[in-house]
Amino acid sequence: MKIQRVETTNGSCYVTEKNGTYYRCGGSLKSGFTETEECVESLRLLPPVEVSAIFVVGLNYREHAVEMRKPIPEFPVVAMKSPASVIGTGDPIVLPRQLRSDQVDYECELAVVIGRDCKNATQENALDYVAGYTAANDVSARDWQQIYSGGQWCKGKSFDSFCPLGPCLVTSDGIANPDRLNIRTELNGQCMQSSNTSDMIFSVRDLIVFLSGSMTLQSGSVILTGTPTGVGIARTPQRFLKDGDRVVIEVEGIGRLENEVIEEV
Repeated sequence: MKIQRVETTNGSCYVTEKNGTYYRCGGSLKSGFTETEECVESLRLLPPVEVSAIFVVGLNYREHAVEMRKPIPEFPVVAMKSPASVIGTGDPIVLPRQLRSDQVDYECELAVVIGRDCKNATQENALDYVAGYTAANDVSARDWQQIYSGGQWCKGKSFDSFCPLGPCLVTSDGIANPDRLNIRTELNGQCMQSSNTSDMIFSVRDLIVFLSGSMTLQSGSVILTGTPTGVGIARTPQRFLKDGDRVVIEVEGIGRLENEVIEEV
């Protein structure tokens, strides 16, 4: 089932869409969703999930590790993004100017959304905690990631608008195998990244087991599972985002996440 979240005159709600009409969903991330026949008038489309935490996995594609000239990691490389960085499809990615970055990069990723609280998951039950999947752009200010913040990635990945998610949440029963999905980035219509999640070093199960070990992943936690080869910083010449760009992230079975790029004012 494809779930969207919309703003209404009374707040926000989860919906399904049929022939241009939105229908309210019963249930929740924790309990699962059910379709209803109640029509909803949408004011605008929102990010597909209300996020409680965002975990970012680095260097999780073999070819990306090679292009970054890094060894294949023995354990998942984990950082975090602020939930305030989340935007939806159609919202602008804003280039920081108060704390300026001239090295803002795109990263297409499969995002895993945790449904019910998860602690000490096993390989056998890890996917039982997944509410669904969406597409993500792990926008990263490389200069803040590598130079200005003491070697920690959090600041360079947490500027406002640096976590586009969408266009929808595909419930876990709608993705047969999250480790075999085509994934790509288009920048102004040109393909910059094209890969498959089968190139991931650590599978979705592996990541949930690792991240939930002795630590609770709360409902609404989002795991960004890594980006494939083709990022802007690794290109010759390097290609960072600039005002007026249009970035499209596409994940098989989920759809297209589209965002314009503007400068902070």
